[in-house]
Amino acid sequence: MDLPDAAAAWRRDGFVVLPGYLDGPGLQAAQGDLAAVYPTAEEYHAAPGQGRNRGYTGDEFGGIIAFPFPTVALCRLVVHERLIALAAAIFGTDDIRIYASELWAKYSGAARYEQEHHRDYLNHTPLVPSSSDLRWRGLEMFIWLRDVPEDHGPTHVVPLPVTAGVAALPHGYLRRERPDFYDREQSAAGPAGTVVAYSTDTFHRGTEITAPRSARYSAHVSYRHADNLWTGRHAWGDHSFHPDWKPFVEQATMRQLLLFGFPPPGHPYWTAQTINDLQVRYPGLDTHPWQR
Repeated sequence: MDLPDAAAAWRRDGFVVLPGYLDGPGLQAAQGDLAAVYPTAEEYHAAPGQGRNRGYTGDEFGGIIAFPFPTVALCRLVVHERLIALAAAIFGTDDIRIYASELWAKYSGAARYEQEHHRDYLNHTPLVPSSSDLRWRGLEMFIWLRDVPEDHGPTHVVPLPVTAGVAALPHGYLRRERPDFYDREQSAAGPAGTVVAYSTDTFHRGTEITAPRSARYSAHVSYRHADNLWTGRHAWGDHSFHPDWKPFVEQATMRQLLLFGFPPPGHPYWTAQTINDLQVRYPGLDTHPWQR
C-alpha cells in the first residue's frame, strides 16, 4: 500500500495496518538493543517473580517505558523517516508534532492483557473527537519490534464505519454490550516492522498472549497536527530532564527535533544568544540549520 492509499484508509476506517512497513538497519538496531532494556522471553519465564521480572508480573502496563528510551537506536525508531512520511500523508501537511511515545513489553502469563473495546481520546485530550476536520484527530502508531502472530496478543481494531454514530461516552464496551464490535473487529497481527496506525477515536483493544513462554515487544508513538494544541500526553520539557534525552537530541536531525516542538529556522525565538545557549546545553548538536 502506498502512502496516499494508507492515508485514505486511515481517514476512512480510522486505522491502517502496514505489514513490515519498517525494515532495514533502523529496525535491526532497535531490535538489537531490546535485550539491554527488557528481559528476553526466556529470561522472564525462567523466573517471573524474581529481580527485575517482578515489575512485569501482575500489571499489564508494567512493561511501559516512556520516551526518551534507554538507547538512541530505540529513540530513533519512532522518528523514522517512513513514520514521519506516513503521519504527514495522513494529516496532509509536514507541520506535525509528536505528543507521546513509549516502549511496551508483555510476557505471556505475566498479567491479563485482554481488554474491552475502547477509545483513547479520553486520556489524550480534554475535549472530544472531531469527525469533520482531521486536524483535530490524534494519530497513534504501534510498531511491532518482533513478529506478532495472533497468539502473541496483537491489537484488534474496529473500523469507524462500524461505530459511526456511537456517543462520546461510555469509554469502552464489553463484548456483551456491543457484540457487533467484536464480531467485526480486525486483527493487526504482523511481522516485525509492521506499523498499526489508528485514530484516537477508533475502538480497539489489546488481546491475550496465548503462546506459551512468549513475549511481545512494541514501540508506540503519537503524532498530531501542529494546530491541535489540546491533544497531548507527554510534556517534553519535563522529559528533557531525563538523562536519555540529551544523547537522542545530540544526534537528531533538525526535522526530527521539530517534531518535539523545536522552533524552525527563521523563528523569532532564534537569536545569537539562544543558539549559543542551545549549543551549551547540547554540545554535540549541529546547530548550523538554525544559524542560517
